[in-house]
Amino acid sequence: MQRSLPASSHNQVLDLSWLSSNLDEGFVVDDLSKTRSWKFSRRFLDEEKFRETVHKLEQESGFFFNMRHFEDLVTNEEWDEVEKYLSGFTKVDDNRYSMKIFFEIRKQKYLEALDKQDRAKAVEILMKDLKVFSVFNEDLFKEITLLLTLENFRENEQLSKYGDSKSARNIMLAELKKLIEANPLFRDKLQFPTLKNSRLRTLINQSLNWQHQLCKNPRANPDIKTLFVDHSCGQPNGAHAPSPVTNPLLGAIPKAGAFPPLAAHAPFQPTAAALPTPLAGWMASPTPLPYPSASAGPIGLAPQSTPGILNHPRTPPTNNSVMDYQTADSEHVLKRSRPFGISDEVSNLPVNILPVTYSAQNHGQSSYSSDDLPRNVIMTLIQGSPVKSMDFHPLQQSLLLVGTNMGDVMVWEVGSRTRIALRNFKVWELETCSTALQVSLANDYTASVNRVMWSPDGNLFGVAYSRHMVHLYAYNGGDDIRNHLEIEAHVGSVNDLAFSYPNKQLCVITCGEDRTIKVWDAITGTKQHTFEGHDAPVYSICPHHKENIQFIFSTAVDGKIKAWLYDNIGSRVDYDAPGHSSTMMAYSADGRRLFSCGTNKEGESYLVEWNESEGAVKRMFHGLGKRSGGVVQFDTTKNRFLAAGDEFMIKFWDMDNVNMLSSTDANSGLPASPCVRFNKEGILLAVSTSDNSIKILANADGVRLLRTLENRSFDPSRASSGAIMKPPTLAVFPPGTASVGPSLVRPTAGPTIVGVNDSLADVKPRIADESSDKSRIWKLTEINEPTQCRSLKLPDSVPASMVPRLIYTNTGLAILALASNAAHKLWKWQKNERNTNGKATTSVTPQLWQPPSGILMTNDISDTNPEDSVPCFALSKNDSYVMSASGGKISLFNMMTFKTMTKFMPPPPAATFLAFHPQDNNVIAIGMEDSTIQIYNVRVDEVKTKLKGHQKRITGLAFSNVLNILVSSGADSQLCVWSTDGWEKQTSKVLQMPTGRGAAPLAETRVQFHLDQIHLLVVHETQIAIYEAPKLECLKQWVTREASGPITHATYSCDGQLIYVSFEDGSVGVLTTSTLRFRCRINPAAYIPSNPSLKVHPLVIAAHPYEANQFALGLNDGSVYVLEPLESEGKWGTSPPLENGAGPSNASGPISSDQPQR
Repeated sequence: MQRSLPASSHNQVLDLSWLSSNLDEGFVVDDLSKTRSWKFSRRFLDEEKFRETVHKLEQESGFFFNMRHFEDLVTNEEWDEVEKYLSGFTKVDDNRYSMKIFFEIRKQKYLEALDKQDRAKAVEILMKDLKVFSVFNEDLFKEITLLLTLENFRENEQLSKYGDSKSARNIMLAELKKLIEANPLFRDKLQFPTLKNSRLRTLINQSLNWQHQLCKNPRANPDIKTLFVDHSCGQPNGAHAPSPVTNPLLGAIPKAGAFPPLAAHAPFQPTAAALPTPLAGWMASPTPLPYPSASAGPIGLAPQSTPGILNHPRTPPTNNSVMDYQTADSEHVLKRSRPFGISDEVSNLPVNILPVTYSAQNHGQSSYSSDDLPRNVIMTLIQGSPVKSMDFHPLQQSLLLVGTNMGDVMVWEVGSRTRIALRNFKVWELETCSTALQVSLANDYTASVNRVMWSPDGNLFGVAYSRHMVHLYAYNGGDDIRNHLEIEAHVGSVNDLAFSYPNKQLCVITCGEDRTIKVWDAITGTKQHTFEGHDAPVYSICPHHKENIQFIFSTAVDGKIKAWLYDNIGSRVDYDAPGHSSTMMAYSADGRRLFSCGTNKEGESYLVEWNESEGAVKRMFHGLGKRSGGVVQFDTTKNRFLAAGDEFMIKFWDMDNVNMLSSTDANSGLPASPCVRFNKEGILLAVSTSDNSIKILANADGVRLLRTLENRSFDPSRASSGAIMKPPTLAVFPPGTASVGPSLVRPTAGPTIVGVNDSLADVKPRIADESSDKSRIWKLTEINEPTQCRSLKLPDSVPASMVPRLIYTNTGLAILALASNAAHKLWKWQKNERNTNGKATTSVTPQLWQPPSGILMTNDISDTNPEDSVPCFALSKNDSYVMSASGGKISLFNMMTFKTMTKFMPPPPAATFLAFHPQDNNVIAIGMEDSTIQIYNVRVDEVKTKLKGHQKRITGLAFSNVLNILVSSGADSQLCVWSTDGWEKQTSKVLQMPTGRGAAPLAETRVQFHLDQIHLLVVHETQIAIYEAPKLECLKQWVTREASGPITHATYSCDGQLIYVSFEDGSVGVLTTSTLRFRCRINPAAYIPSNPSLKVHPLVIAAHPYEANQFALGLNDGSVYVLEPLESEGKWGTSPPLENGAGPSNASGPISSDQPQR
């Protein structure tokens, strides 16, 4: 490597040249790779102020991108040096991010030359630097060239707001930083590890000390003149005691934190146990985790920010008689294919790529199906104060321990619905407590419970309070609960506790506001260990063991995660949780898989699985919403499922699939972030409610358990009953099977109404008011007046024209409509005091948005009447582009500028449906009027293949990124399944038409996949049906009565729990997905002003991407409405109860209540 060190630094050059020549030999520590050796070298050069050499080393090695140096080069207009430095890490054509980075830099050079009126320089930059981009976007290059013809390039509309060069560079720098952070080529290269000062010197001295210690005849004061060969003392003339190496070249040795000084060659310390591979994987050099996305710009990129992860350096013991001592950096422990960080499986990819999904893996859970999830509300336990923590007994499956924010601790016997114990917050021996606690309690004798937990054998349970204290209780069965230990564990709040068995001795582990983790003997209360190292309050702890090695994970409120062995040496891990979130960690029941869930200060939540062998995020689960406060709570069960309390519901995931499996609101009444807890068998689930109660949900096995326990006698004198029985709710989907994804059991013949086979209907539970309960009869919610719901007509100054296509943007901040006159309309909600997040709402009127140019997005039209054409559009995942057609050419519009980027594929045949490929925004499936489907690549302007299988025009397309299929529907009432791997046809099926009913000749059939990507909603003017892909088995079908008029459109709610259906008579129905039964009917008078002369009705319905109870309607008079339930209601009606396992209850009017059919 070329060097530029001054000649006066000869000694330092010797040191560095020795290190560089031994990069592969690993002389400092056995497993040092080139990357780590380079980092030590760079730190050494930086400490010695060799700045130019440091940056040259960065560029030539490509190991670390110095963002500050890069910013300085850009700020100082050193454009050649900017590109030279970048060239060490990426080239122009490496990927779209790199292309965008170089384009922005060269564009800025060009504009600055024009601003200085240096036309010759501008032409040189144009031809030498910018022409390369003409291959990718010729129109853009032409537009840039035309700037030469302008007296002032600011006359160009897009550059009208360009200020001075300095401010423009600063704006560009901000964009470049986002692009660099998102570029996968810069992954692992943006954060330099935190190293102690003189770390390289320390390591060399330690190495020499070890060598000297291994000398056969060590001398007292060895004379080491070189580092080029291993040290060895000469033959002694007498006995000499070993002494430390002192080398003036390397200076003083900093003291290692927990190890004895290097000078103290006392008897050797016991060899530390070799770390198990799973834990050791967490101790290597970490890499950054990309999370939020950045603006893509004209090339369509989506940069992502990359917070760094710190490597925690550790000094090995200085005295050991064994040569193969293994540190956390030892090669014997770390067999890794790549550094710590987020794995390639994580979903934060460029915007045109969706996350990779995972086929089921064998973790011993293959016998489970999604119907094993406890989703049916069986009872409600009245608490009296908000629940903070819950835990089921490890052996007695129905024994529930509960802690509240008032300091109350209760034990419930769920089977008998009785509270068998209650303990209020009280310090047992106040006089023995610290003065600080006594003073604090004198002013306010209250405390909240932060955590309750049973010991592994169930003989003890622990309570962590918000005021210094931990209480341990002995549980002897029944209601026999006795005080066991009181520990003043921390200064301030005790945030978490857990039990563990280090050295086969039961201990309780606590963490707290004082930033420490402590280990206590659970029998005597003796403190055994104190772990210090966090810089913020410790939020949670997760003890575990691997291969007989006991360790503890701890997380802090600043997002730091550390790992500790029970040895007081210090943390073995120091890195950032996803999103710098306050995080809780938990293992699957078999202890093989590690998960974490947390929420950061911005309200973003992350649920992830970790790859322990690599210390990396293995997969990130989708579906958690953004919150205004609190931290999302989660739990695991059956080595298969995850559950989290989020957005007023319980959300479920299969551990092997990043997409949400299902969710339930538990018959409503849940807080924004409910506390959730499975029992150990996973057949019961407890969830906290907003009215200070606990709902118990059960699956079929749980129902049987509770029914059995219900009949057992219990002494009422020692119990306080507070339970109210509730009828079971409905599952999200009926039993069924699928070859990929969640396991579902195939339904039997007959009506497919889902319920609980073993309900509690055949027992007589204790009900608070049985007579009043019997009188409650479910009734369809009818909304007939404007006062019964919230509706908003979107403002529109453009002449009215039918709105057959409507969609929310993926962010939920805007609504896009395509009218029958081929014009698009975009409504945007602005952030203000009434709408702080700027999302679509009926409470605030949005703006009909247009760019400053005033242009409209208008489709190319054919010679025929636009009203007779079939409009269609599709929105890219990042909301940057819309692909649209109205009988003419397909247009690609920029959503920011409304400019037409390109037009292609002139008719005939005309496009009738468009869908972006879920994993590549450059690939589009185009349904055609001639019944074919063309798979088109926009980038290369090429039709990859044509799919033929329909007899009439294509009316619907839906991709499943779980099954890797495309489902198409046509005006021929036929469904076809195509493999996206080879585009071959897998199967097809014709819709089951109602007896005696025929469809219109060109009736549209629409298809939409459920969140699980397996169940398919099929919409036809005569029916709503649910099919299971890929075999297209019809699971259930709802047929409308002829008198009600045809269905015009239907769509899933964002959570998949509801289906919104619009009718030609103007009404809207809300169905429960699991049963296809109506829960609410919205009559047109509730949202459309009365005008008997006009037959106004919805043509299209769109669901909000985040608000499950909000939808928008596009009407045949050109108007667009947004509808929401009243705030006091919160949702559209209630789910109808099962009636002896049969069909829906009767409902009159245009919305049919016909029983779902096969």
